[in-house]
Amino acid sequence: MKKQIKNTPSNKLGHLLRTNKQAKIIELLLVFIAAFLFIKLFSFKESSSLIFTQAIIWAANIIMLAIIFIGLRLRGENLTHFGFSLKKFSIRFGIKTFLQSILVFALALIGFIIGSIIMANIVGIPEGSNMNSYDYLKDDIWMLCLTLVGVYIVSSFGEEVIYRAFLINRISELGLNSKAGKILTVIISALIFGVAHYSWGITGIVQTMFMGLVLGFCYVYLKKRIWVLIFAHAYMDTILMVQLYYS
Repeated sequence: MKKQIKNTPSNKLGHLLRTNKQAKIIELLLVFIAAFLFIKLFSFKESSSLIFTQAIIWAANIIMLAIIFIGLRLRGENLTHFGFSLKKFSIRFGIKTFLQSILVFALALIGFIIGSIIMANIVGIPEGSNMNSYDYLKDDIWMLCLTLVGVYIVSSFGEEVIYRAFLINRISELGLNSKAGKILTVIISALIFGVAHYSWGITGIVQTMFMGLVLGFCYVYLKKRIWVLIFAHAYMDTILMVQLYYS
């Protein structure tokens, strides 16, 4: 097996992002502040278009991904740093990835359900998540298909890159490489993942937070096999979108 060559940054900014803790923190903040400002800039209270609202959220995710990939490029790193394996695909590898993704999907679903139970029995808010922004899906098969394509790209792929690969790797670089540090890193990433779903209401925040905990620990345990998480996330997104279509 060929030994992976570790690229080095070719500019001062890339060197700072690799070595300077303050630069790492600024990068983390920039990713989320940029998305927050974009949503605030284009979200109009008087706008009644649910499709427009969803498009703004997706565009914000794409902006986050762009900043993340620019950071990778400046550092002299590539996608293997986040766990995107460049090894030659094989049937055995594909089957293993699929089976692992099914297991991770089941565990993530359990985490989501635990969040629901906590909200129902401890916090005392039994109602479901606020999913009104997806009302445009009802009884529209073409919109469902179009939305699924967007969800797979922006949510299934995008959210795993942002909230698992990027957050867990970058936060751990701040001196949290120990076993306890990795646990704390996963918890922080899950909290941010939950808060990012604020439009779903408090129930949705807790549900996605517990889902994020499971996905985060799976990311670490599986040694950054990000495709497994992306597929698992896609299964959950498919079930959710189909439910909203039939609701």
